Amino acid sequence: MIELFNIFLYQPIASILVLLYGVLPGGFGVAIIVLTILVRLILYPLSAKGIESQKALTDIQPKVKEIQDKYKDDKEKQVQEVLNVYKEAKINPFSGFLPLLIQIPILIALYRVLRHVQDDNFGEVLYSFVPFSGEINSMFLGIVDLGLDGLNQINGNWMAMVGAITIILGAGAAQFFQMRMATRRHETKKEKKKKQDPAMEMAEKMQKQMIYFFPVFTVVILLKLPLAVGLYWLTTAVFSIIQQHIVFKKYE
Repeated sequence: MIELFNIFLYQPIASILVLLYGVLPGGFGVAIIVLTILVRLILYPLSAKGIESQKALTDIQPKVKEIQDKYKDDKEKQVQEVLNVYKEAKINPFSGFLPLLIQIPILIALYRVLRHVQDDNFGEVLYSFVPFSGEINSMFLGIVDLGLDGLNQINGNWMAMVGAITIILGAGAAQFFQMRMATRRHETKKEKKKKQDPAMEMAEKMQKQMIYFFPVFTVVILLKLPLAVGLYWLTTAVFSIIQQHIVFKKYE
């Protein structure tokens, strides 16, 4: 399984990164940004499908809530009516998971490439036709070293510190807005007042807490990872925000 992963995902992505590094102006940082965008564009149809499914599920939640309240003492009838709502809206509640599952191995491969691009044996995973001198200049804009972790950057000169903090906090902030956009609910004040189900209220509170927890967790993790991963994280989060805006706009 690991060998297949390396052959079909890790090796191609690593080779494309080195090729982009060799032909694009701007060095390693620009190559990371372009590669991330290319991967996300390839995955666009799948991820857009997942966003559409998530939005459709969110839009019918008021109707589902009404059914749950109406048949709270008859669970069998409740399930049957909810399934009917899904059927009428032509929604498969599990349809959003398949695109996500397909994307995960590709994004893991991209992350691994950025995590190990500075390794001494990195050149061994590249295709034979890919020109590689054996090392990559990981400086970005002449300010930050994308091969070093965030903590090392912060302990360096002030320009490197500002650059590292901008990338890391930018990644956390972008993820916050992306999650907030993805989980927003289209409810009226009247519908909010109707909520009396403690389980649903607890679930919504946890969901709101996750919107704040994961961005903070992202910042903490990125402090200990090569800044190249932070640049990837920032780029992919900004791409997700733009993609979600396009998909949501389509259904307004």
